[in-house]
Amino acid sequence: MEKRLQEVLQLQEEYIQSMAKMNMRGVYDDFWGAPGAKAAKGQADAPAKSAPQAGGEEQPTERLEDLLKELDGYIGLASVKEQVRGLVNWIAVNRMRARNGLPQAELSLHMIFSGNPGTGKTMIARLMARILKSIGILQKGVLVEVDRGGLVAGYVGQTAAKTDAAIRSALGGVLFIDEAYALVSRGENDFGQEAIETLLKQMEDHRDELVVIAAGYPRQMEAFLHANPGLESRFTRFWHFPDYSIEELLAIFEIRCTSSGYCLAPAARPKLGGVLAARVREDCEGFGNARGVRNLFEETAARQANRLAALPPEKITKEALMCLTEDDLPPL
Repeated sequence: MEKRLQEVLQLQEEYIQSMAKMNMRGVYDDFWGAPGAKAAKGQADAPAKSAPQAGGEEQPTERLEDLLKELDGYIGLASVKEQVRGLVNWIAVNRMRARNGLPQAELSLHMIFSGNPGTGKTMIARLMARILKSIGILQKGVLVEVDRGGLVAGYVGQTAAKTDAAIRSALGGVLFIDEAYALVSRGENDFGQEAIETLLKQMEDHRDELVVIAAGYPRQMEAFLHANPGLESRFTRFWHFPDYSIEELLAIFEIRCTSSGYCLAPAARPKLGGVLAARVREDCEGFGNARGVRNLFEETAARQANRLAALPPEKITKEALMCLTEDDLPPL
């Protein structure tokens, strides 16, 4: 049985690789995480954020029209999409006022992204870095992602240097601080406040070459803003990322199927909706929205592999390898 399972898994892997050569993944891997990646609780995929994660070297300049079209292609996020377009329009009008000799509003682009895990905060932060480069606000358009561990050190005098280094790596782009509320001081010997003070100074010193986006749970982000008077004056834009509806989660699951070379049997869709509804109802924050869908997809693919392993070889066709059935979904 074990040998048979390994054969099925190998067939699945070969087919997924062939689909990858057809460029089916594209933007959806950035959106939902690469298939097969392990999901760390409360964190995004791939590298840990304890060290600054640079978005790479200077990004190519893209057309604003293409970036807004990409934005429109994302599932849900209606209010966020409206905020993005509103910001782009505000910048454009401000520039027209300048060309006509009229006073300009102060250009402050630092933002607070509030929402539960898996609601697209990191994805929109990446897109904003690209948009701001496309319209000439940022030079490089990179995104550097950190959390508390990427800014706070354990000894006196080290936190300021560590925070400075993270900021320098993000100049010309966006510094994205996930779970920013964790910077709020935890006691007498905690250096989170030093990181906040260093961040505030550098935000002012590099106001024309750095955008800071701080993200986290809604309630905790309110506490973060009130931790230092300077934070409320620096962060002037507040974008809330709502949880996805069941229909939106269904659509995300089907996107993952397509991008990984699977298809969902029509008869399985009602059960999938029930499974998603149950998981949201039982553990809303822990489910993690799009991240929870990714985990459910991987669980379903593993159950399919076990089902196929019990079949005779002649019945494991290309169609069988692709199809996820009602039996492959976990029980309600």
